[in-house]
Amino acid sequence: MSRVCDLTGKRAMVGNNVSHAMNKTKRKFSVNLVKKRFYLAEEDRWVTLRVAASTIKTINKKGIAAVLKDAKANGFI
Repeated sequence: MSRVCDLTGKRAMVGNNVSHAMNKTKRKFSVNLVKKRFYLAEEDRWVTLRVAASTIKTINKKGIAAVLKDAKANGFI
């Protein structure tokens, strides 16, 4: 299973490890994914999603219904 956020589509980024001598080697910046259950009051059911920690902060701020609506508009669901 790929490490992609279900609601925002965030995925791993690629960058460099840089040593003190400025040697550069490739590395990957993984997404901080968490498997979390959310309650949808409109549908009266629980939904389990793999979301990034930053997405959980957005859900706490806006609400799960608004974030799901944005995700559908952007084509992630």
